[in-house]
Amino acid sequence: MDINLLIARRVRALRDAQSLSLDALAARSGVGRSTISLIERGESSPTAAVLDKLASALGVALAALFEDKAAPDRAPSPVARVADQPVWTDPGSGYMRRSLSPAAPSPLQLVDVVFPAGQRVAYDSVPHNADIYQQVWMIEGAMDISLGEQHWRLEAGDTLAMRLDRHIVYHNPTRQQARYLVALTTQPPGRRTA
Repeated sequence: MDINLLIARRVRALRDAQSLSLDALAARSGVGRSTISLIERGESSPTAAVLDKLASALGVALAALFEDKAAPDRAPSPVARVADQPVWTDPGSGYMRRSLSPAAPSPLQLVDVVFPAGQRVAYDSVPHNADIYQQVWMIEGAMDISLGEQHWRLEAGDTLAMRLDRHIVYHNPTRQQARYLVALTTQPPGRRTA
């Protein structure tokens, strides 16, 4: 499936599930109504920053916009074949993300990321009504990751655990691409762990 059509379906389904008009989502996200309309029609390839704003306004993790929900007449598969895993490339930075998780319901999502040398992506939004926890495991290369005022340099083999409740920046300051695995889970509103 075309990744832009997958994103289009997910944004529209999430917006409809919350009974939000295009204007309401635009006001909540800071993304223009016409831009959202283009995204929902699959006529736009939004950047990571735009998708971050939409996900935050919809109260979901960014990864939720890449979920391939099964048709209602069949049960979702517990297997995600590599040929069927959605791959998206950010038109702004060139970073590529592959959604590894099967369509079957799970509180855990896995994402494989290849991040180009010298690139930077900033996520300024904090998701509404969602507690999102993420671990990043570096497979190759190095990344600088900032969460609010905290900063870390990760190299191959390092793992970082964080709660996504502040501004986050991913930066590859090196001359070679970086690759890492992201594992994330969303805690439902009102259920916090100690």
